[in-house]
Amino acid sequence: MSSMSKTDNKPLCHSVADCLDEYFSTLNGHAPTDLYETILGQVEPPLLRATLRYCEGNQSRAAELLGLNRATLRKKLSQYRIAPKSESAQLR
Repeated sequence: MSSMSKTDNKPLCHSVADCLDEYFSTLNGHAPTDLYETILGQVEPPLLRATLRYCEGNQSRAAELLGLNRATLRKKLSQYRIAPKSESAQLR
């Protein structure tokens, strides 16, 4: 369980917007490069890891929850060098 209370919860889109605003403010007027790829590279790996944990390493189920086909999920896991098994399964 999260340590946040229900009153502290805010929609994910608000958290993303806040982080992006902070990111842009740190650029001090410099233009970012490859912003889309940069954001995907920061967001996709934790999304994939969390989904795999939730699905206990079951790639077919994770792909279904993500709305991807299994081959695409496997490609993304390889791209980000993410072990396809859940962390709990790796510890056994």
